[in-house]
Amino acid sequence: MSVSPELQTVVVVEDDAHIADLVDLYLRREGFRVLLARDGDEGLALIGREEPCLVILDVGLPGSRDGFEVCRELRATRKTAVLFLTARHDETDRVVGLELGADDYVVKPFSPRELVARVKAILRRTRDQPTPAQNVVTVGGVEVDHRRREARIDGEVVPLTAREYDLLAFLSANVGLALSRRQLLHGVWGADWYGDERTVDVHVAQLRKKLGSSLPLATVWGVGYRLG
Repeated sequence: MSVSPELQTVVVVEDDAHIADLVDLYLRREGFRVLLARDGDEGLALIGREEPCLVILDVGLPGSRDGFEVCRELRATRKTAVLFLTARHDETDRVVGLELGADDYVVKPFSPRELVARVKAILRRTRDQPTPAQNVVTVGGVEVDHRRREARIDGEVVPLTAREYDLLAFLSANVGLALSRRQLLHGVWGADWYGDERTVDVHVAQLRKKLGSSLPLATVWGVGYRLG
C-alpha cells in the first residue's frame, strides 16, 4: 500500500549492490522514489541535491567517509530522518549511531518488510507531531519554539537533531510530570517503534549535554524523567 499519492524520496547509501537493490525493490513497491549511492561522498551530494524525506545509511562505506561521518555531516546542516542499516551489531556502535542523531538502527541480516515498516513509522512520527497549545514554552532557561522547532538559550538557537527536539517538545508539553521511559518511547518514537528503553537515556544525555544547566531535566529514579 502506497504511503502517499505523491512520491516521497528516500536516499539509500549502500555499497553492497544486492542489499541496495533489495531495499530499492521493497520501497518502490510501497510507493517511494528511491535513489542509490555507493559511498559517502556520492550520498552527501545526492542528499544535498534531492532533499529526501529519509536516508538509509550503511556504516561500513568505502572511501574517506563512513556512515557515521556522513550522518555527522548531514546533522550539521539539516534534520533529514536517518535510519542506519548495518552489519555492526555491537551496542557501542548502536549508541554512537543514536548519539549522532539517527532515528533508528537496523542490523543486517534484516527483514525487508520490517525495514519498510520502520521507514513508515519514522515518517509517520515526523508528519503527525501534535500542534502544541502554545507556540513558545519556556522551561528553566530554555525557550522551546514549537512553530520553528527550535530550542533557544538567551535568544541563541541550540542545534538539536529532529529526534532530540521531539523529545524536548514532548517533555515541555508535560512539564512537572514524571514520565517513564516507556511513556517517552510511545510519545516520541511511537508505539510501533522496535527499539529498547536505552534509546531514551541516550537522547536525554544529548539534551543535557547541549542545553546544560539551563534545562531543568531531572532523573526520577525507578520511573524515568521529569522536566521542570
